[in-house]
Amino acid sequence: MYVKKLQFKNYRNLVDGEIEPCEKINVIFGNNAQGKTNMIEALWLFCGGHSFKGSKENEFIKFGEKFSRIKAEFFSQNREQEAEIIFNGGKKEVIINGVKKNSSASLIEKFNAVVFSPEDLTLVKRGPSARRRFLDSAICREKLRNAVVLSKYNQTLNQRNALLKDIFRHPELKSTLSIWDETLCHLGAKIIFQRLSYINKLQKDAEEYHFGISDNTEKLEVVYFSNCSAKYGDSEEVIFDKLFKSLKDSKKEDENSGFTNIGPHRDDFIIIINGKKAKIFASQGQQRSAVLSLKLAEAKVLSDLTEEKPVILLDDVLSELDKKRREFLLNKISEYQVFITTCEMSGEEVLKKGKTFYVEEGKIS
Repeated sequence: MYVKKLQFKNYRNLVDGEIEPCEKINVIFGNNAQGKTNMIEALWLFCGGHSFKGSKENEFIKFGEKFSRIKAEFFSQNREQEAEIIFNGGKKEVIINGVKKNSSASLIEKFNAVVFSPEDLTLVKRGPSARRRFLDSAICREKLRNAVVLSKYNQTLNQRNALLKDIFRHPELKSTLSIWDETLCHLGAKIIFQRLSYINKLQKDAEEYHFGISDNTEKLEVVYFSNCSAKYGDSEEVIFDKLFKSLKDSKKEDENSGFTNIGPHRDDFIIIINGKKAKIFASQGQQRSAVLSLKLAEAKVLSDLTEEKPVILLDDVLSELDKKRREFLLNKISEYQVFITTCEMSGEEVLKKGKTFYVEEGKIS
């Protein structure tokens, strides 16, 4: 797939206007804090309505204005399509091909992209929550149903946690805790099953990419750790049984802590390079190579699933990589439509046949 046009009005600091990118490489350059990342973020919003930076929806509206609107025209699923997102005083309206949708999750089925940001390059050494977000973002873009399941799981988890806090003050409520357990485990089993399935696909491609970037000297492994001992090959039913038993066994701990200690919200995955944990033993360069391999594998898995290549968004990543890793990355994404933000034009981008956009104080030229 590829983006044909991006329009924006009252969006962050960008001056109202539009861009018409080419189907290959698009370089967005200019000094820091001029609006380059805002363009990348706007494109990413069409993947499901959420910012990869964790921004709140009211932050998308330009200061002093009441609403913000972005619109994309793109070719996907063998036809031309368009999507529009309007942010208006805490409300979000999504229109796809002229039809208003009930949820921004509907965008997942139409627009596919993979984003690389400097924060992603620290994925190996960051905490488990960052790696869970990476996984959940990926499985939600694989299937719209996964986004629905994840949302319901988080709602149920919040309700169970609220009850656990109440039990501390009102012990007579203990008997009502089981009301939430079965629902939580059914939803949790679905999430763990999808994560394990995704990790299995990701592992194969990530291993190949990492082998290449390390000059055939390093083997990369991705290992998922479930606190209910679920493993790849388990059915959803088996995972449910394991999760339900673990949740039951931790009931006393949950009551004491006022928090649900078992479930996919506490799981993690680790990266292993040549048999050693990358977080502990790998150099910064090796860790970044591992993340690059993961992100490239993410694009490959999404491409295989949808039978079309997703849009690649590189937000100020090239400046964080040495020449070898830059060249490897650019070579592997040469067949995708790519958007790159950078402070300075460099040789790699200039040599590519593509299009450039200069951004200064929100104005794009």
